[in-house]
Amino acid sequence: MRTCKPRHIFVFDRSRLREERGQALVEFAVVLPVLVIIILGILYLGRYEDYSNQMTQLAEQGARYAAVDQYPSTSTNLQAWIESAAQGELNANSGSKDVSALQAYVYCVPSASQCQQASQVRVCLVSTMQLWFLSIGRMTVTTPATMRVEATQQTSPSGGTGWSTTNNSNSTVPSSCPTT
Repeated sequence: MRTCKPRHIFVFDRSRLREERGQALVEFAVVLPVLVIIILGILYLGRYEDYSNQMTQLAEQGARYAAVDQYPSTSTNLQAWIESAAQGELNANSGSKDVSALQAYVYCVPSASQCQQASQVRVCLVSTMQLWFLSIGRMTVTTPATMRVEATQQTSPSGGTGWSTTNNSNSTVPSSCPTT
């Protein structure tokens, strides 16, 4: 058995330098911040992909409704239906600070007061998302969908139960939405 002598307390002991107790804790403390950043990055990428897929599906569905002049609801116009059909943080009622409410634009290509057969109708969805949990920046996500008009628009261009080219003419469509 080893006894403690006063000279052992102050003497430099080389055997203590070879001990590896606590090494794993130091390595974990160094790796933990990097690991947390990678995990949060994966979560935010998955969240962005979910919103992007949802916007693509809504844009294509809205373009199809406009192209065949059939609407899912008779109480609202097509833009309002698309905006209300958004789920999660893309919905206007979510109150999220990270994602702005989805904005829908429905217009004819090329610009016309009423879409005729064989012309094209485009639905463009726009939303702004915060890039990172540290508020580094914001990114505007734009998702267009274009389809050939199969039935001439039967509803009035000023609204009614259909979609309005007057409310969302090419002059009010954001520059991020393609107009040609």
